[in-house]
Amino acid sequence: MSIKELVSRKARLVKEASLILYNLSTEVKNKLLKKLIRNLNKEVKNILKANELDIKAGEKNNLSKVLIDRLTLNEKRINQMIEGINDVIKLPDPVGVIFDIKERPNGLKICKMRVPLGAVGIIYEARPNVTIDASILCLKAGNSVLLKGGSEAINSNKKLVEIIKNSLKELNLPESSVEFIDIVDRQAVMEMIKQDKYLDVIIPRGSQNLINLIIKNSSVPVIAHGEGNCHIFVDEFANLKIAEEIVFNAKTQRPSVCNAMEKLLVHKKIAREFLPKMVERLKKAGVEIRGDKETLKIIKDIKLAKEEDWYKEYLDLILAIKIVDSLEQAIKHINFYGSHHSDAIVTEDKERGDRFLREVDSAAVFVNASTRFTDGFEFGLGAEIGISTQKLHARGPMGLVELTSSKFVVYGTGQIRK
Repeated sequence: MSIKELVSRKARLVKEASLILYNLSTEVKNKLLKKLIRNLNKEVKNILKANELDIKAGEKNNLSKVLIDRLTLNEKRINQMIEGINDVIKLPDPVGVIFDIKERPNGLKICKMRVPLGAVGIIYEARPNVTIDASILCLKAGNSVLLKGGSEAINSNKKLVEIIKNSLKELNLPESSVEFIDIVDRQAVMEMIKQDKYLDVIIPRGSQNLINLIIKNSSVPVIAHGEGNCHIFVDEFANLKIAEEIVFNAKTQRPSVCNAMEKLLVHKKIAREFLPKMVERLKKAGVEIRGDKETLKIIKDIKLAKEEDWYKEYLDLILAIKIVDSLEQAIKHINFYGSHHSDAIVTEDKERGDRFLREVDSAAVFVNASTRFTDGFEFGLGAEIGISTQKLHARGPMGLVELTSSKFVVYGTGQIRK
């Protein structure tokens, strides 16, 4: 069977399964998720064995430490997956909810009802936990899903999908509710994004190059999980102790993820007081510092940031610093160079904080908090399927509600149009 035929076949099976999942009760969906938890707990050793194969292959192929970290599973991370499933079980099922109710003068009651998106295609790289997060959210929202993971995690992903399929089978639900394309050839991606006959939406997660490729070539509607060139602006009215902790957390707690801080903007009035201690602490944590010319006047032993630095998502222990003259300049810089993912201001001035919230054009904007909180779990959505940086349909962490659409439902008492 050719790659084209295989991908088309799996997309068709997923579409067929979506028609059954569309009408599943919340009780059955939650029962499936509980079954999945039990099966994951039984298979921990086998999951870790599969993941070990991927890690060894990654090391052999000279993957960076950052990518190895994104790839790695351990008991703690498996437990976090299970915790995410439990959270999704507790969440209200959005499917079938009636909202936006209006009554017309003729007595017609016009409402909207939440319905599943249908057959969802997800293309992602490196992180095998996405296999579980994406599947459970799609299933709870009544969607089937076609998964295409990266070659780096092929063994881990195959094992996790096997466990999901076994859970479906044990409850007599269609196993093709979750399908996985285990071909590492990039042609499989190109074939998947042409399956508009069967797939209702594509959600890509990965490098900007991958996302751009999919947006440019897909005949299926795309909800893009964009890169995270995230900023923190330390305002002249910031509490500098709070600012130091937020900056350190946002850069070092887990630098390989999309909500880690990549750029630090500092108001010129507090730069000489704030930066020396802050940079010293970051350097001790292994962070490579780059700065603009004004920053180099204060911190001598760092690299000069180039123009391309201001656009870049490092996903590593690298940070670029810029000193700005005003709140206006900080906002302008973020909106021009940023990726519209997550950005924060540290300030004790409520008016300036509110202005930052209004004027920064990003999916998540914070006052006095780390950008690391942009996450479905932290936002109370359970797991997340991605963080959308576009504006249509969904923006920010995508949970259950974002995996549904709506249809109009109309209640009448015999009205006819005259």
